[in-house]
Formats: sequence, structure tokens, C-alpha cells
Amino acid sequence: MSTYKKEFGTAVQNFAGDYTGAVQGQLWYNSTANSFQFRNLTTVGSWATGGSLNTARRSGGAAGTTQSTGYLFGGGAPGNTSNAELYDGSAWTEGTNLNTARQGLTGTGTSTAALGTGGVTTVYVGITESWNGSAWTEVADLNTARERGETSGTNTSAVTFGGGSTVLHSLTENWNGTSWTEVNDMNTARTGMGATSLDSDNTTALGFGGNSPAVTSVTESWNGTSWTEVNDLNTARAGLAGAGSQTSAIAFGGYDGSYKTNNEVWNGTSWSEDTDLSTARNSLMGAGTSTSGLAFGGNTGSVTAATEEWTGAGAPTTETITTS
Repeated sequence: MSTYKKEFGTAVQNFAGDYTGAVQGQLWYNSTANSFQFRNLTTVGSWATGGSLNTARRSGGAAGTTQSTGYLFGGGAPGNTSNAELYDGSAWTEGTNLNTARQGLTGTGTSTAALGTGGVTTVYVGITESWNGSAWTEVADLNTARERGETSGTNTSAVTFGGGSTVLHSLTENWNGTSWTEVNDMNTARTGMGATSLDSDNTTALGFGGNSPAVTSVTESWNGTSWTEVNDLNTARAGLAGAGSQTSAIAFGGYDGSYKTNNEVWNGTSWSEDTDLSTARNSLMGAGTSTSGLAFGGNTGSVTAATEEWTGAGAPTTETITTS
């Protein structure tokens, strides 16, 4: 007869709280909750309600490589704001403001090393600000002022692409930590697209959806030299957000004449539909990974402070054994 110890090589362990080191199927006794728990892998993703923003807004810059380190700066509330907020996994805390209040800016990087680029004040701007964890510093401007483009990478090695001013842009610029250099254009000029948030430098990025000027489902992949069209989103939309990397991403929210809850998962080759957001919205922001993401703010007809936390398929969850 098989026993738990025979299967797993150990007896059931006591642990005060969530045993994050447990493997798939492993059982432990949570002495804090006074219950038996086990580690399970999800087969479909889910969204859960997180802590609301302090300042409801849309079209801000975002950074953060984990669900518990989301970072938001600027945006429209609905007027231009310079406010910055940091998420700790349950609540947002006000931080140091940007130097220039604006909306339609893009963001990338981490909660301690971020980059905010472009946007609109009363005019389109190319302003770039770098965050070091305690202060924002103005650095070199974009070559072309614009709003609602996208940026991927870090605050020392990034790529910004697309956007709009008096025209739609396909422009791409690389950031080396000091200055911006124009490189090869996107294939499709557009504004209001989504993009990945975890790419490690200016040689990888994924941009999807947007207005061109009609809503589009086009997805393009950047290899540091040129853009290549890859498989389209299932649902064309603009004003969507994204999280994850060039090879593993999610795309959520947006607008195609109505506010969208759609969420799609990218496996490096194609998009597949997954569990929708709870709150339909566009011009929202995103952070984190494809299995542990964060959606926050946006426009539902008015600005919203709603935050949702994503647990993707294949992500570990803790289950409690009950007697009922």
C-alpha cells in the first residue's frame, strides 16, 4: 500500500503559513490556519480583485516585473497627473511624483529602475525621465515627440515604438542609457497598442493591437534590428495592455467600439483566449508576468482605480482541504 511518505519521501510537514517551496501535489499542515493544504497547478487562468489605486487614471506609464512590485506614474485623472504609486501585492502607496505631469506616456523597467517616455501635456512631448528608486531625473528626449506608443526593456537599454501625434507613427527608437537612436520602423503604424513588460533590453519586444487608424489585431516581434509580423490577436482592439515577455505574454482589455474584458495568452507562436478581466476597460496599464500579472486603472466611460491580479494557467496555487 502506498503512503504519503513513500510517494514524496517525507512525512507531512508543519509550516506556519503558505509553504511556497512545496512541489505539485505536496501536502503540509498550515499551523497558522489550522488546516491541511497542498500545492496545485491551475489549468486555466483567473483574475482576482486587488487593492484599488489611490488616484483613478488612464493612459499612465507602468513598470514592474512581478505582481507585487507594480509601478504606475503619470496618466490622465482625467487631467494630467504626475502622481506615482507602488503596489506591494495588496495595496498601492503614493511615491515620488514625475517632474512633468502628462498622460499617454509609456513606461518600462522595474519599481526601482524605471523609464517614462513621451506623452502629452498641452502639446506632444518627447520628455524622458529615469527613476532610480528614490527620484525621477530628466534625461535625453525622444527624437520624435508622441503619445500612446509603447516601450520595452530597462531604464538603461530600451526600445520605444509606435504612437501618435498629428499622425500615426511606426517609428522605433533605441535607448542606450544616455540617448535615443532611430532604428528600423514597425511594419504597421499605430497608437494605443499593448506590449510586453519583461524584455531584458532593447533587442527584444512584442507589440500587439492598437489603432491603425481602425482597430487592428496585428502583432509584431522585434529582434534588435527589424520588426517581423507574427500571428495576430484573436480580437482586434486598441487601448489594451500587456505583461510578460516576447515568448510568453498576456494581452488584456481594450476597445473596439465597446470596452473589452478580453484576455489572450501568447506562447511565443500564437494567441489563445483565456479568462476575461472582471472590469471591461481600455487605456489601462499592466505589469508582471504571463502567469502572475497585474492590470490597473483605465477607462470604463470614466477613469477607474480598479486593480486585478492574474494567475495564469500553470501557475502554482495553494488549496485547502476541507471536510465539507
